[in-house]
Amino acid sequence: MNRIKEIRTAKKMKQTELAGLVNVSQAALSGYETGKFEPDVDTLKKIARVLGTSIDHLLGNDEIADRAEREHPQGGVRIHVYAKIPAGIPLEAVDDIVDFEDIPYEMTKGGKEYIGFKVSGSSMYPKYIEGDTVIVLRQPECNSGQDCVVYVNGYDATLKKVVKQDNGIWLQPLNPAYEAVFYPYDGKDEIKVLGIVKQIRRDI
Repeated sequence: MNRIKEIRTAKKMKQTELAGLVNVSQAALSGYETGKFEPDVDTLKKIARVLGTSIDHLLGNDEIADRAEREHPQGGVRIHVYAKIPAGIPLEAVDDIVDFEDIPYEMTKGGKEYIGFKVSGSSMYPKYIEGDTVIVLRQPECNSGQDCVVYVNGYDATLKKVVKQDNGIWLQPLNPAYEAVFYPYDGKDEIKVLGIVKQIRRDI
């Protein structure tokens, strides 16, 4: 549950006042506060700015992170693990954090940034099993043959092997029951790399 109502009432601000300041209807704001509706990223930013807080605090993500930090072992970096990463939304605004993973501090040297991503489905079986966590180095480019988390035409991120050719890109499942899909460079489809898989973590 988000903290919009909690922070608004603490600031003695009426629902109609906040709704007017962020340019939404009172009914919409009421739905945001109860969780009936989900505000878009721009509206979240406006609400956070008016209430003088961050999006993470507004969504309660910092509480999760604080708990993780207390449990955080020495000598490492704790990263978020996402079940779903919608396209076009900054990671700091994504509230679908399902877990945390620790990586060695050395992995982050040079400003490298990592995220965790939960594997869903069986298209990358047997190398990746549903429920696995992959540790992903965030970068917009990859080499041919690397396993990457990618966006296809603005849909949620997906895990596939990227095979580059002169005229386009294949997104290759590892499970032979699934077919590879080819995306020509001069076609209407857009492929964006979110990052490259560096580690697999699995509970046995």
